[in-house]
Amino acid sequence: MTQVPPSPMIPLDDEKNPRINGAEPAINVAPIVDEDVGTSDGDDALGLAGTHAHNFDEKYFLRLRRKIDLHVMPLLVFVYFTQFLDKNILSYASVMGFPVKGIWYNDVAQAFYMGFLIWMFPTQYIGQKFPIAKYLGCHIVVWGCLVMLHAVCSNFSSFYALRFFLGVLEACVSPSLILIVSMWYKQNERASRIAWFYAGNLSTSVVGGGVAYGVTFFKGSIAPWKLLYLILGLLAIINGVLVIFFLPDSPITASFLTHEEKIAALERVRLDQAGTHNKRIKRYQIVETFKDVRTWIMFIIIMCIGVPNGGNSAFSNIITKSFGWTSRQTLLLDMPRAAIGGFAVVAVGWLSDRINDRMSLILLFTLPTLIGMIIMTTMQHSGQKGVLQFAQLFQNLSAPGFPLCYAWNASNIGGHTKKVTVNSFTLFTFGAGSVIGTYIFLPRDAPGYIPGKAAIVVLTAVMMMCCAVMAYVNVRLNRQKKLALEKLIADNGWTEEDVEREREKAGFLDLSDRENVFFMYTR
Repeated sequence: MTQVPPSPMIPLDDEKNPRINGAEPAINVAPIVDEDVGTSDGDDALGLAGTHAHNFDEKYFLRLRRKIDLHVMPLLVFVYFTQFLDKNILSYASVMGFPVKGIWYNDVAQAFYMGFLIWMFPTQYIGQKFPIAKYLGCHIVVWGCLVMLHAVCSNFSSFYALRFFLGVLEACVSPSLILIVSMWYKQNERASRIAWFYAGNLSTSVVGGGVAYGVTFFKGSIAPWKLLYLILGLLAIINGVLVIFFLPDSPITASFLTHEEKIAALERVRLDQAGTHNKRIKRYQIVETFKDVRTWIMFIIIMCIGVPNGGNSAFSNIITKSFGWTSRQTLLLDMPRAAIGGFAVVAVGWLSDRINDRMSLILLFTLPTLIGMIIMTTMQHSGQKGVLQFAQLFQNLSAPGFPLCYAWNASNIGGHTKKVTVNSFTLFTFGAGSVIGTYIFLPRDAPGYIPGKAAIVVLTAVMMMCCAVMAYVNVRLNRQKKLALEKLIADNGWTEEDVEREREKAGFLDLSDRENVFFMYTR
């Protein structure tokens, strides 16, 4: 079988691609391939689905999507639920007699993100070489064991080491889930699906807060915070086993689909031009990632999200307690906060797919954080704990911001290596921001932590400006794509049938979004 012939204007070979020589990536070139197409350079799906679309009616696609939702989404939700729960056990333990206090507590909190940062890029490129679900499931089992080991620790060094390696193991989770969603779902379905598993993330505070509240009544020989680590660590191990055995690595290997359904699952995502999976690491796509201005705009947005996340993950319950509540009341009050965030994430994710917009909604739903933090900053010493609690609950309406950034990546990046790189860099940035964020609330500023809250207000304002810029950039790029396609049609004398044929061919060639003229961006 012959290799995929490169475009005459943009070679697909890494060494000859103009990106390597410093040229600006062109967007006005459509891929033109022969009828006999090989799979060595293309997407894994190319071998099964081929270069020409197979026709299925919409009712068939709807039934298939429901089947995919039933078999894939519950596992993704459970994975993200477990990941966020295990990361945030420390926050519950902090008001349950956890032995590390003061600045040492800040250090233990940031250890997770240090491991996360160091291993973010390696784990994604290593994972690209392995079946994604098996790679993910093995990591979950091991980190569940590490969570349980917290119960036998008694000093700073051991807690720091365990939190560090927990961050290493959890580094693969979010990028893997984004890639899985990209494999299975169309561009206008991804925000709502990412919202589902992110809502699972937020539901951890409902479940975790309830479990933490319950174990405070335990009167046995083991400390309640240790019992919490044992229970939730075991839950993670069970989750990992389920992922290994029941989550398919791609539509091609899904045992719950028939051969015809596998082809139909691939056809659902073909015309989005994002592909499914490719084990070959393409250097030019890595270079293109860091030459793309949108990468750096997203860097600022995610940093402005990551810093508050690092602080809130470790200190949310401490801040709630500072309003004047008891430890048990604090644990209970964490539950409605998460419920509000979970509802907002699912509702806004659905709306984002409905109107095919990401950044405008991120901008709109960042306002509650801005308003809530201003209230919490200016009224900390007012003694009105009801108002302060309302402000903390209200700001959770901003929860859709981060999952919509995930969805933005899933919808606006083409080429498997570029997707891996963008997702890794996004999560690396999030980790870096979270490391900084664990020190935004310093012991000397307790109990009000006014400087930290004021910093979050400023970061939120910067983030909102960047979201507006990002939406403008994508609209501008789409205009350029449209003009480039019109030029190609005119130069080649293509009919509508020719254009559709070329679009179908491009779907699984593992082209980046910049080199694929048919790839269109979502705001």
